[in-house]
Amino acid sequence: MPMNSDAPSTPCAAPDAGAVDATAPPTTAPRPDLAHLISLHARAVRDSVTLVRRVTPDDLPRPTPCSAWTLAGLLAHMTAQHHGFAAAARGDGRDPAHWAVHPLGADPVARYAAAADEVMAAFAAVGTPDQPFALPEFTTARTFPAHRAIGFHLIDYLVHSWDVARTLGLDYAPGPALVEAALPIAYAVPDDDSRRTPGSAFRPALAAAAHAAPLEQILTALGRSPDWPTPLP
Repeated sequence: MPMNSDAPSTPCAAPDAGAVDATAPPTTAPRPDLAHLISLHARAVRDSVTLVRRVTPDDLPRPTPCSAWTLAGLLAHMTAQHHGFAAAARGDGRDPAHWAVHPLGADPVARYAAAADEVMAAFAAVGTPDQPFALPEFTTARTFPAHRAIGFHLIDYLVHSWDVARTLGLDYAPGPALVEAALPIAYAVPDDDSRRTPGSAFRPALAAAAHAAPLEQILTALGRSPDWPTPLP
């Protein structure tokens, strides 16, 4: 697709509690198939690992669709979120130490892959859709049922996979089942004035092109431009 040098980047910070609350399904909605959701989540995370394994040291200073971060910063954030969500799945998410972002050291790819393994294993051990997850970066006022927390993490890593792929100039084509699961989560995030505040997770939604593919619909719903320019080497 054509590149657009004016295509906006998104801040990519953690969403606020209002945005999280708005993603809640109606109370009459059926409970999801937890095993299926966990399987789709693992697919999204494995996709991210496949892409991150393509990262070289020379790539780390590249700008990303997350305007606040270079690729090194994005990988540090992604690694920290894996640790935090894994702790939440184990019942220890309230401890802020699990969410802390640290420099990734000499081998950021290996550190990222290890964190991805940790969160996939922790989610695989979740027993019920309503198991409580403490997510202090979202809100400290309450916990979230597992099926919602896993959905948050799923869409985050589908979109972050796109971020990494776009930064590296690589293709990213998540499977149709994964995109189908992520699309309603993306559309559930409110498109209101909160997206214009400093530190907002998402920019205001963009208009999707006519007949846009589902992945492009997800990106534009969350304020990312599918035409974000891959930086020159």
